[in-house]
Amino acid sequence: MIGKDSVLDHVAIAVKDLDKSQKIWEDMGLEFSGEREVVESQGVTTAFAQMDENAHLELLCPFGESGPIHKFLEKKGEGIHHLCFKVSDVVAKCNELKEKGYTLLNESPIDGANNCLVNFIHPKSTGGVLIEVSQKKA
Repeated sequence: MIGKDSVLDHVAIAVKDLDKSQKIWEDMGLEFSGEREVVESQGVTTAFAQMDENAHLELLCPFGESGPIHKFLEKKGEGIHHLCFKVSDVVAKCNELKEKGYTLLNESPIDGANNCLVNFIHPKSTGGVLIEVSQKKA
């Protein structure tokens, strides 16, 4: 489904307390960048740690009292939220996925963290896993 031109970019975990959760993963040996990013359009604050040459761990903490992460935590509690795959052309990948019958959360890619364009594949289309496809903006 994702293709040969893509790699795992990150595993995202929804958390209630960014500092507490970051410490847990630092105790596991991960190093977080010193930066945290607020993505107001998604109502989230993010923190990233490099896992290997491609993949990161992303902690997602609600920013404000609404937004998808706030709702996720209320409904499901803390835990894995989604997997993200970096693709070379997110618009083309979204069109390909729609043609194959997958349901996307957004009609077209939106701004995401780390200067990326992103879209999400609805978990009802993927056996219960929320999948993000992402492309760095030029």
